[in-house]
Amino acid sequence: MGTANFAVFVDLENAGAKETVINNIIEKVKIRGDILLGKVYGYTDRYSDLKECLLSNTFSVVPSLRYGKNQKNSLDIQLVIDAMEVAYTNPLIDSFCIVSGDSDYMPLVGKLKAMGKHVLGISRSEVASGIFIKACNEFIFLEAVTTAAKPAAKPERAKKKERGEDTSIQEMSMEEMTKLLETIVEDQDEDQMYASELKDTLMRLRPDFNERNYGCATFGKFIQLACSHSDCLHAHTENSSLMVSVTDKDEPVQQLNRNNWIPAFRECLLRFKDEGFERINPSILKTAVQADYPDFDEKQIGFKRFSDIMKRLEKENLLVIEMDEQHTMLLKIC
Repeated sequence: MGTANFAVFVDLENAGAKETVINNIIEKVKIRGDILLGKVYGYTDRYSDLKECLLSNTFSVVPSLRYGKNQKNSLDIQLVIDAMEVAYTNPLIDSFCIVSGDSDYMPLVGKLKAMGKHVLGISRSEVASGIFIKACNEFIFLEAVTTAAKPAAKPERAKKKERGEDTSIQEMSMEEMTKLLETIVEDQDEDQMYASELKDTLMRLRPDFNERNYGCATFGKFIQLACSHSDCLHAHTENSSLMVSVTDKDEPVQQLNRNNWIPAFRECLLRFKDEGFERINPSILKTAVQADYPDFDEKQIGFKRFSDIMKRLEKENLLVIEMDEQHTMLLKIC
């Protein structure tokens, strides 16, 4: 795994500005490297729920000052200026994450790549420009980052926050820690990683982590403990080095049929809506359904094409089919 140093620039209007979404963006970047600098654009008091997340990750904010008709354009220009200033003045930063899919950022992406920088793009599928996607070295749809799988039970940290308790020091349960380890390993290009690299990545995500808090004298023993709590996390020794890998979970395969497919799609659409996505690309919806039901195929529920399913869901008043300026289908969630 590389040791990339990132500068992250977030267009809050594009990201949807929910705490869970911002946290997931930061997690995806930290799995890839260190965040040396972070900025969000378009911040107002209505985004006050983001304060803890932004402060704990040392992000600075560029406020949204409403004046004239070109407010959004001025923020876009400020993002470009800031990114170019960092590229020229901070030699430690070799990677940039742009959370926006606007094609107006094409010249910025091109210049950064010409300077030898790695560019990661993250955006909602609703507003992601095709040429912006292709221009980036790597691109992730925001919906895939936040809602690709069924949500787990609410962690203790979220429960404490709802009760108004102090969340500055949060101990992850072994279950939560195991899921985080699985996510880190699954996100690698290779099917395994060195335990030492896994600990480096874990420390970026959880600076307060200490294996002794889980009763383990070494990180190797902690990995063995985590493997005992997971159906898919495995550890083995290779050339005297401890390696960690993830295999497919041994779970009963869920299947959709003509009787249960509509409630399953309704649940999936509601998850996207709860995360703040008003419109999504059909391919994003299909990927999310396949994450819940790996053997899903439209023919097994009586349809020839996935677009036919969309038309049926429209009749069920679960969504509205729209076309954007590039004649690409979008699904407005009802």
